[in-house]
Amino acid sequence: MSPVLITGLVVAGLFILIAIGVINQIVEKNSLEKARIRAELSDRMRRCANLSEGFPGQMMTPELKLLLSRLELALGEQLLPLDKKNSTVESRVVALRSAVAKGEAIPVENAPVKVVTEAQAKEIRLLLEDLHALIVWANKQNQLDATAAKRWVRQIQQMMVMLHVEYFSNVGQLALQQGSAHKARLAFERGLQYIRKQANPAEYQAQLAKLEASYTHANKLEQTQQQPQLDEPSELAEGLKSLESEDDWKKNNIY
Repeated sequence: MSPVLITGLVVAGLFILIAIGVINQIVEKNSLEKARIRAELSDRMRRCANLSEGFPGQMMTPELKLLLSRLELALGEQLLPLDKKNSTVESRVVALRSAVAKGEAIPVENAPVKVVTEAQAKEIRLLLEDLHALIVWANKQNQLDATAAKRWVRQIQQMMVMLHVEYFSNVGQLALQQGSAHKARLAFERGLQYIRKQANPAEYQAQLAKLEASYTHANKLEQTQQQPQLDEPSELAEGLKSLESEDDWKKNNIY
């Protein structure tokens, strides 16, 4: 065998090895990219489903339920070709198609939630923030046009205000039932402050009037209740001190 032939075979072998390496890298890169896309689509679907099922009934409307179902369906239809053997996704897509076909008649089965604790308010606030992020993402993906996206962002802002109004109102009413006019007045006062600091408080005149009436009632009631001497080591006095020193009812955590 001539040296030229040997050299040619060696060069060819090296070329084949390099080609195999490059092909393997391309295949691996494509596999990783598909896995990334599958994971992202699955996560988006999960978030849509969590929002659709997790929103309290007083905030969930047929329009919002339909929006979330349409977005989840679009994600599922993108995911199916990448994960053909996933029967869970397939059945979910079938169910979503059926729901979306009903239009505004889509059933809304979310149960109302009476928001009386900070934990409840925070959980719902996080749902609203996630919905906002989903709307922005859908607009960037051209699944939602700019006009619709702006309208939904505006509605989310209104829902956030209504959440806080409901929370402070419920806390105030609960305090009245427990005989604590002072705590009730503080709660109603927080609600009034929250509305008044909005850029458009005129939109919430009905809620503002109701809170003002509740605040006035609690304030008058507080004046008739015997006020403890704060220098006395009574349990109620200590509780009031603690309440007023918690950085405006842990305002940073609520808002």
